[in-house]
Amino acid sequence: MLYHLFEAQEAWLARLRPAARQAAGLLRGSPSRPPLRHAAALLELAESLGTTHRKPEFGLDRVRVGGAAVAVRQEVVRAAPFGRLLRFAKEGVAPGPRLLVVAPLSGHFATRLRDTVAALLPAHDVHVTDWTDARCVPLAAGPFGLDALVAQLIDWLGALGPGTHLLAVSQPAVAVLAATALMAEARHPARPRSLTLIGGPIDPRIDPTPEAALARALPISWFEAAEVATVPAPHAGMGRRVRPGAQQMAASVLADLPLHLAAQLAQWQNLALGQAGAAAAHRRRYDELLSVMDVPAELYLDTIRRVFQTAELAEGRMRWDGRPVRPEAIRDTALLVIEGERDASCPPGQGSVALALCRGLPATLRHHHLQPGAGHDTLFEGAAWRREICPLVAAMIRRRG
Repeated sequence: MLYHLFEAQEAWLARLRPAARQAAGLLRGSPSRPPLRHAAALLELAESLGTTHRKPEFGLDRVRVGGAAVAVRQEVVRAAPFGRLLRFAKEGVAPGPRLLVVAPLSGHFATRLRDTVAALLPAHDVHVTDWTDARCVPLAAGPFGLDALVAQLIDWLGALGPGTHLLAVSQPAVAVLAATALMAEARHPARPRSLTLIGGPIDPRIDPTPEAALARALPISWFEAAEVATVPAPHAGMGRRVRPGAQQMAASVLADLPLHLAAQLAQWQNLALGQAGAAAAHRRRYDELLSVMDVPAELYLDTIRRVFQTAELAEGRMRWDGRPVRPEAIRDTALLVIEGERDASCPPGQGSVALALCRGLPATLRHHHLQPGAGHDTLFEGAAWRREICPLVAAMIRRRG
């Protein structure tokens, strides 16, 4: 029932947008008067209402390398039911160190990391985990929980081979650190040369956010009943249990409502005053935020239970395929933990726990950076990412060969 409500809302808003666009055009074509401009701006705002499951494009077809424009093509290196290993291949230049960027699997497409990839691409051979909308994955593909995510990362690192560097943004931090630890203990030849964790909740009990406190206060049965829905026909994933992307987006907006309301007010002013550049930038950002994907219920519930409620990895009690996960087994993978001073999603301290867990690493291979004044998103997109954080990542990768 819940999923049908989200779909009905999405379909209704899809019909509303063209009408709002047409009415706004008519008002803008009328003699220029402030009330008409303001009404047109409100109608244009209505175009951006509601979520969609349309996957955006990365749009990274050219990059500047050494002052020259270089063509970029997307290649699928490996395909699996729940995602693709995607490479951004540069034509006619040396690819640079191989880097796997692990995107969050928490309600948005991997294109959310467009700015992350764009900044890394000139100097690195960038690969990305391009996750699939769970409502498009047939039930026959089976479940996909935290253990399956770890297994998928190990498989893709194995496919890329020795010398690969690894970077994870936000949600997959625990899975990425676990995969690295398991590969290190097994002396896997493709274990990563370096690992960067950006805004990742290794131990969300530290300075817990309201969402983390709620996750610990409520039983897992509540989340299963209130946050999980079944994909209906005619989607390919019919019958699969998921955490709907629209529900994730609604929770995100409610958690940061004043910020989103201020952004919409600013956009109304941009439109009313004819500030085309600022309006276009707002549209690009919200088009990305409102493009959502469903998350496998197993992964969502595992994250609540095993990361937020019991903090298995931080407590030293995590197991994978019957094997204990021991971060202390990591001995030759350089580790860089990046946190934001004002990160409301993953406050400082939650990620830097990884440095203590990886006590088998010499101090010269453990690094921490606290970005002054940075919120969560600004750790991987925008000016601070491009000018300060990305160069730190690139420097560590260069040092590790």
